[in-house]
Amino acid sequence: MKLVSSVGSTYNELNRNLLILEKEGLIINEYQVKVRRGKVRVIRLNKDNPKTQVLLKVLKTLEQENSALKNS
Repeated sequence: MKLVSSVGSTYNELNRNLLILEKEGLIINEYQVKVRRGKVRVIRLNKDNPKTQVLLKVLKTLEQENSALKNS
Protein backbone atom coordinates (compact mmCIF):
# COMPACT_ATOMS: atom_id res chain seq x y z
CA MET A 1 0.00 0.00 0.00
CA LYS A 2 3.01 2.29 0.35
CA LEU A 3 3.37 2.39 -3.42
CA VAL A 4 -0.35 3.03 -3.89
CA SER A 5 -0.32 6.04 -1.57
CA SER A 6 2.99 7.40 -2.85
CA VAL A 7 1.77 7.55 -6.46
CA GLY A 8 -1.70 8.82 -5.51
CA SER A 9 -3.50 5.90 -7.12
CA THR A 10 -5.80 3.08 -6.14
CA TYR A 11 -4.75 -0.52 -5.70
CA ASN A 12 -6.74 -1.60 -8.78
CA GLU A 13 -5.22 1.10 -11.01
CA LEU A 14 -1.72 0.35 -9.80
CA ASN A 15 -2.23 -3.39 -10.24
CA ARG A 16 -3.49 -2.83 -13.81
CA ASN A 17 -0.44 -0.71 -14.64
CA LEU A 18 1.94 -3.25 -13.12
CA LEU A 19 0.33 -5.98 -15.24
CA ILE A 20 0.88 -3.87 -18.38
CA LEU A 21 4.53 -3.33 -17.47
CA GLU A 22 4.91 -7.04 -16.81
CA LYS A 23 3.31 -8.01 -20.15
CA GLU A 24 5.70 -5.63 -21.94
CA GLY A 25 8.60 -7.26 -20.13
CA LEU A 26 9.68 -4.08 -18.31
CA ILE A 27 9.28 -5.61 -14.87
CA ILE A 28 9.52 -9.09 -13.48
CA ASN A 29 7.02 -10.14 -10.85
CA GLU A 30 8.76 -12.35 -8.31
CA TYR A 31 5.73 -12.42 -6.02
CA GLN A 32 4.26 -15.67 -7.29
CA VAL A 33 7.63 -17.40 -7.40
CA LYS A 34 9.39 -16.48 -4.17
CA VAL A 35 7.18 -14.58 -1.73
CA ARG A 36 3.62 -15.06 -0.64
CA ARG A 37 2.97 -13.16 2.57
CA GLY A 38 -0.27 -11.24 2.64
CA LYS A 39 -0.07 -8.22 0.39
CA VAL A 40 3.66 -8.32 -0.23
CA ARG A 41 4.60 -8.05 -3.88
CA VAL A 42 8.17 -8.22 -5.07
CA ILE A 43 8.90 -6.77 -8.50
CA ARG A 44 12.10 -5.72 -10.20
CA LEU A 45 13.07 -3.95 -13.37
CA ASN A 46 14.02 -6.20 -16.24
CA LYS A 47 17.21 -4.41 -17.24
CA ASP A 48 17.80 -6.90 -20.06
CA ASN A 49 14.78 -5.55 -21.94
CA PRO A 50 15.76 -2.74 -24.38
CA LYS A 51 12.44 -1.00 -23.63
CA THR A 52 13.46 -0.72 -19.99
CA GLN A 53 16.74 0.93 -20.96
CA VAL A 54 14.89 3.49 -23.11
CA LEU A 55 12.43 4.18 -20.28
CA LEU A 56 15.26 4.70 -17.78
CA LYS A 57 17.01 7.15 -20.14
CA VAL A 58 13.79 9.12 -20.64
CA LEU A 59 13.15 9.27 -16.89
CA LYS A 60 16.72 10.42 -16.25
CA THR A 61 16.39 13.15 -18.89
CA LEU A 62 13.09 14.34 -17.40
CA GLU A 63 14.62 14.37 -13.93
CA GLN A 64 17.56 16.46 -15.17
CA GLU A 65 15.27 18.90 -16.96
CA ASN A 66 13.07 19.24 -13.87
CA SER A 67 16.12 19.85 -11.72
CA ALA A 68 17.42 22.49 -14.14
CA LEU A 69 14.05 24.28 -14.08
CA LYS A 70 14.03 24.34 -10.29
CA ASN A 71 17.54 25.80 -10.21
CA SER A 72 16.81 28.60 -12.69
